[in-house]
Amino acid sequence: MISKNQIKNITRLQQKKYRQQEGLFIAEGVKVINEFLNSTFKLVDLFTTKTFNVKNETLITEAELKKISALKTPNTALAVFEIPKLSLIESKGLIVALDALRDPGNLGTIIRLCDWFGVKQLLCSKETVDCFNPKVVQATMGSLTRVNVFYIDLNHYLEETKQTVFGAFMDGENVYASNLPADGILVLGNEANGISQSIEKHVNQRISIPRFGDLQETESLNVATAGAILLSEFRRSN
Repeated sequence: MISKNQIKNITRLQQKKYRQQEGLFIAEGVKVINEFLNSTFKLVDLFTTKTFNVKNETLITEAELKKISALKTPNTALAVFEIPKLSLIESKGLIVALDALRDPGNLGTIIRLCDWFGVKQLLCSKETVDCFNPKVVQATMGSLTRVNVFYIDLNHYLEETKQTVFGAFMDGENVYASNLPADGILVLGNEANGISQSIEKHVNQRISIPRFGDLQETESLNVATAGAILLSEFRRSN
């Protein structure tokens, strides 16, 4: 059984201001929840139609799950976790930085890509969509437990860093012919506008993915697709 007050408090967590206010977020589905349960994230509540055999678990009906779910088709369970407090950013290794990404699906995919390619730190401008947005959490499929996501003044950070800053541009150097180091910061820009002028000032090397189509009329690649290709090249080069 779930109370009306619990329903209200859980559904409010679909909004960023309440997540920040309460320091909590929701995760849905058996696979995603298990990833968080097996990590350092702290479980607050678990509402499920099938037992997980954990503390703070409440068995509910499918009808009750629909009332609290952010999904069109609810998936067995919904859990509430604490948003962790992160340590300092380590200025070493390969880091990905996002300049005002807006789409939750893109952010979720990029977090998964970071996990796949062994990138442990993802830096986001404060204009970037919240990584604890339910759609982002769902899209990461648990990779959020292995990638530290920082929301920072990206302009200031890039101004101060001693690492080489690479920016993804349409008119950059051919990435397949570029000398890519093991350490560096790869900046990916906004879906519609690319990397902003303020961030562009801090880019040391502009890189690009060449087009191979005969007509070459495709305007651009999806930012997550571009990120996958560029990260693959960084790893292949080292």
